Amino acid sequence: MTIAQGVKKVVSYKKQTGLGVAASGSGGQELRRVTSTINLTKETFQSNEIRPDQQIADFRHGSKQSTGTLSGELSAGTYKDFLQSVLRKDFVAISSLTAAAVTIVASTGVITFQTGNPLTGGIKIGNVVRITAGSVNAANLNKNLLVTAVTATTLTVKTLNGSALADNATSVTGVTVAIPGKYTYVPETSQTQDYYTVEHWFSDVAQSEVYTDIMQTNAQVKIPANGMATIDFPLVGLNVTTGTSQVLTSPTAITTGGVTAGVNGLLLVAGTPVAIVTSIDFDINGNIAVADAVVGSLTRPDVFQGVVGATGTFSAYFTDATFRDYFINETEVSIIMVLTTDSTATADFVSFTMSRVKIGGADVTDGASGLTRTFPFTALKNTAGGSAVANLATTIMVQDSLA
Repeated sequence: MTIAQGVKKVVSYKKQTGLGVAASGSGGQELRRVTSTINLTKETFQSNEIRPDQQIADFRHGSKQSTGTLSGELSAGTYKDFLQSVLRKDFVAISSLTAAAVTIVASTGVITFQTGNPLTGGIKIGNVVRITAGSVNAANLNKNLLVTAVTATTLTVKTLNGSALADNATSVTGVTVAIPGKYTYVPETSQTQDYYTVEHWFSDVAQSEVYTDIMQTNAQVKIPANGMATIDFPLVGLNVTTGTSQVLTSPTAITTGGVTAGVNGLLLVAGTPVAIVTSIDFDINGNIAVADAVVGSLTRPDVFQGVVGATGTFSAYFTDATFRDYFINETEVSIIMVLTTDSTATADFVSFTMSRVKIGGADVTDGASGLTRTFPFTALKNTAGGSAVANLATTIMVQDSLA
């Protein structure tokens, strides 16, 4: 007797063309995972008859749905489809700024444009950019640069790996500023609603379980100070079919992007790098709900979207009044987290930018060792954002260098 083993289980997905249209065949994507625990669930009910034999005579199955969680380690390029579905906008590229003329002041990280306009070029606070061409100092070329401020004529940047920039006091022409990968965010209009087919293929026992009309309810990110960053996607769907052959045939092999970790990258609160945070977790919640059961069908009719929100918590050593007073004074701040796959200058990365955040508490620990405070936070739509300004009119923006 063969017993199914997790190491031989293949988890694949493919976007459906619409509700109720199960995907099949080639064109799917095999997923990296820590666990994938989707299962069929059913409502159940039993007879309440009072009978002469004093026993229960019937028990029935009612409406069904699929629920579970896809848990993984956050790696560049791996979860781009699921992230864009949670945010309801497909990843898009930002065109490079080309043929620009710039000067660079290393001590301040300010790149000044004599020609070229970063704002109309679509660059936002929280984007990661690279100077990929031009006769600038070699220390400024091909290096991940986090944008902390942007105007029509300047970018203020910080290197992600802590390496130093170099001055270019004299204007350099022919400069290209590229934006690696793509980005997505919660849009103001034209929100997408994606449905997926997800297959668990147990190759060693030749069993297939195909879950259809799957939607991601949340994206839950956890970033420890000393460990791999993780991401969980709670999932809901409407049905499952089973068989003895693989339905999502020949899926594309798993992605190869490196896993991110809390020790690599950069965390900014209110535009300032922070090196005292011991952990940060946040949840992008789509408030997804499966429709109620309907008469005459075992399958529920749809999965509904709610308002997209983002909440989280970070813990930090208690060193001064700054974070505490953000809470006391109800000060709005920004939170930017860029996680890289290593410490090289052009490491792949995934970034999260929440440009308008309110702190909801500041509880402090007690004990003999270093004291920490816990800061719950809620991200809000940046109502001052938009095109040709420094921020998007959104709650959260995600950039993935391999999207």
